[in-house]
Amino acid sequence: MSTPAVSAREAEVLTLLGEHLSNAEIAARLFISVRTVESHVSSLLRKLELPDRRALSRRAGERRSLTAPALPAPLTAFVGRTRERAELAAALREHRQVTAVGPGGVGKTRLALAVAADLGGEFADGVWFVDLVPVTDPARVGAAVAAALGVGEQPGRGIDEAAAAALEDRRALLVLDNCEQVREGVAPFVERLLAACPRLRVLLTSRARLTVPFERVFPVPPLSRDGGGGSDAVALFLERAAAVGLSPGPAQQERVVALCDRLGGMALAIELAAARLPSLGLDGLTAGLSDQLRVLSGGSRADDRHRSVRAVLDWSHELLAPEDRALLRRVSVFVVPFTADAAAEVAGVAPLERARVAEGLARLAEQSLLVVTSAGDGTRYQALETIRQYGGHRLDEAGERDGVRSRHTAWCLAAATALGEGEGPDWRARFDAVADDLRSALAWAATRPDHRAEARRLALSLAGLAFTRTLLGEAQERYEQAAGLTGDEAGSVGGARDRAEALRQAAAVAGCRRLGDDMLRLLRTAAEAARAAGDTAGAGRDLAAAATVAYRFSSTFAQVPPRDEVTALLTRARELSGADPEAEAAVELAVAAVVTDAFGSVQGDTDNTVSETVEQAGLAVRLARRTGDPVAESAALDALSGARSWDGDPFGAASAARQRLDVLASAPPGPAAAHELMDALAMAAGTAVGTGRLPEARRWGRRLAEHPLLAEVGHHATSWLLVADAFAGHGEEVLTGGARFLDAWERSGRPRSFSLGPAAAAVAAVHGLRGDHDARSSWLAVVGRAGNAPEHRHGYGAVLDAVVLLHEGDADAALERVAPEPEEVWKWVSWVWLHWYVAVRAEAAVLAGHPSARARIDAARGTVAGNPVATAQVDRAEALLTGDLSRLLAAGEALEAAGSPYQAARTLLLAGGTHPAAGRSALAGLGLGPGAGRVG
Repeated sequence: MSTPAVSAREAEVLTLLGEHLSNAEIAARLFISVRTVESHVSSLLRKLELPDRRALSRRAGERRSLTAPALPAPLTAFVGRTRERAELAAALREHRQVTAVGPGGVGKTRLALAVAADLGGEFADGVWFVDLVPVTDPARVGAAVAAALGVGEQPGRGIDEAAAAALEDRRALLVLDNCEQVREGVAPFVERLLAACPRLRVLLTSRARLTVPFERVFPVPPLSRDGGGGSDAVALFLERAAAVGLSPGPAQQERVVALCDRLGGMALAIELAAARLPSLGLDGLTAGLSDQLRVLSGGSRADDRHRSVRAVLDWSHELLAPEDRALLRRVSVFVVPFTADAAAEVAGVAPLERARVAEGLARLAEQSLLVVTSAGDGTRYQALETIRQYGGHRLDEAGERDGVRSRHTAWCLAAATALGEGEGPDWRARFDAVADDLRSALAWAATRPDHRAEARRLALSLAGLAFTRTLLGEAQERYEQAAGLTGDEAGSVGGARDRAEALRQAAAVAGCRRLGDDMLRLLRTAAEAARAAGDTAGAGRDLAAAATVAYRFSSTFAQVPPRDEVTALLTRARELSGADPEAEAAVELAVAAVVTDAFGSVQGDTDNTVSETVEQAGLAVRLARRTGDPVAESAALDALSGARSWDGDPFGAASAARQRLDVLASAPPGPAAAHELMDALAMAAGTAVGTGRLPEARRWGRRLAEHPLLAEVGHHATSWLLVADAFAGHGEEVLTGGARFLDAWERSGRPRSFSLGPAAAAVAAVHGLRGDHDARSSWLAVVGRAGNAPEHRHGYGAVLDAVVLLHEGDADAALERVAPEPEEVWKWVSWVWLHWYVAVRAEAAVLAGHPSARARIDAARGTVAGNPVATAQVDRAEALLTGDLSRLLAAGEALEAAGSPYQAARTLLLAGGTHPAAGRSALAGLGLGPGAGRVG
């Protein structure tokens, strides 16, 4: 059943829904009636089979961010198979997963591409094609699909889950080509994908079926030879013969029919034979193939179709010059298109001269044994998978596999080194062009004891490159693989040290992925490796880091480590550290985290005094600074920032957070620095909000939102930018960012985090300021699932709810929302929200006519001193209390200068007289509603 087509006008409406416009706004933008918009919305819901308007908005965003590319365009025309095309298309319409099965060379890929093109219009979200030939590890099937989709993994979720999330509610067709070598990876991946994506269809091509219950098998037969000269097989031969400049006449038709019959109708065999027609003629083809088939007739191969392809390949191989035979078998080690220079490095040894490799590649291409493609960096060559496997067999027969594989591994190491040293706008494409060869070489070298050193070097290089490419899951995997490749050297100090360092890097990548459990595991394993190397101080440092991680990043753990376990780690770390400066700094930071709870962790001890926490964090900073390690100093400054916030010193907390960014500017690039920088940007943005430095908060928040490692996790990336924009009053920016936040949060499994609740509450508040109560209610439901209930009730939620209530003119309700004294809710307001809480509390008291208004203004003034926005709000409250219009307008000017245009506009509403009109105009420019003037 095909999806009804979306009209051009409906597509325009859908796009504007993605911008979160109301029906009235869409009507005005498109110059149509609101009733017509409603009709289009209803039609879109029906056609796209979506439940509500919100789902339509999400779909609009997805259409902008994920567009199916064009299917691969074969260089030659597709011939025949009318019946098979119709039957395979019918099978896909009826079944969600179909496997086109047949031997190599029968034409499975071409048939799949033809059917995918035929069905393209029936899938609203497009057709996606993934060639699995380069994939040598079954565990990387999901990564290959994700790469084709253009999505990356999300911290806390694997790459397979990211691929499934991208296709979750799409009506799409996914074509997985050449599945046979990774069937054990394809089967479970496809099963999970189909379960997660109810509107998805999957077409596989494979030499063997998956043997799973949900599979529908479609055997791909050889080309039909029925009808003699009018058969599909003969038509293919004649078409390919015409392409090389020869067309057998009617008198030769019977011989062409006989030849195609000898070849069993196998498409690849027919194409290879036709390519030889100019040099051998029909007589030579017939004679040569007759000899080959006679030689093979007594063999043990059971399938005549396999035998016919092997016959043609053997025959084509024997016609090659010795140096071209060597070239064909040697380039079979490349799994992706390769250049002539790469082939010369790997294949250019006797009997083949390096200088003649390019000529040999051209000859092989002329004989259809290689496919030529044009790329941005020049001409590339590739063997079809059947021919590549044939070349591999010939490589084994010649006894050259180890030598060629060794040279291929050396070439891969050089390519990886060049990538590691280079950069530029084409870096990503250059990595993608060789990545699968790097993985293939690593898989081979890792199994060869005499190549373990090269394997380890390649694993480390690939880990770093994958990290730069934001393939974080693979980066962690490769660092751990590199650590494992030093296993034979466990008795050597150097080997154990290398193992420990690789594990530390893996732990840092796990941190970027928000996998606290992995961080803890890897740091503990690194400590074991350091002890095996005799590096007790290093072991102590690793255990101290593990203890710190358990508390500092407690919200990223699936299972929060219990306090006694972490305390034991800290005790052992102190025993091992000795007088080593780096280890001592790490231990004191762990004390700040675990003993004095500087980070306010889930399992922290609430009995610590604030002075102890500040003192311990300060000690950790001093010791870390002496080590000269920017990452260590930044982590200690984070503890100090947290301690100062507990001490009621938001300016001190913000200063420490800003220092982290200055310190990290000198940190060498790598996973540890990247993890630290993302955290530092978040803390800098949050503390800037807390001190009323809104332009600064937006600047740090925007840097965080644009960080490449957060591309797939828009909820974490945009969280602080949403908060800063909401407090400033940039309504349109919040709605745009909110769409990215919501989509990413839902695709990530709806996690909870200390920053996600405030972000969702900020979007809810903007909807409230727009007067859209339904949208606000929806977002408040998100707050309940994304954040911490007490924080929302007493902290950021109280502030933002009160702001909305004051905007609506309900000062009494606002006063009730912030009724508790600050010291009663200190735990929830101390970090970011204290100044906002006391300022809005003072204003609510004034507007509600509460007798405590003067006392609240006086108390707030001492608290917010130095915060430009909160100070101006308190000044405004006092001006309202005393009726001082000039002071009220001056407060509005101060709010505008401080980067809070919403509060500046609201001041005009409160001023009365001729000012509210200007205030309402300013609010409209911000994408907000009119609000209420002075009440009470």
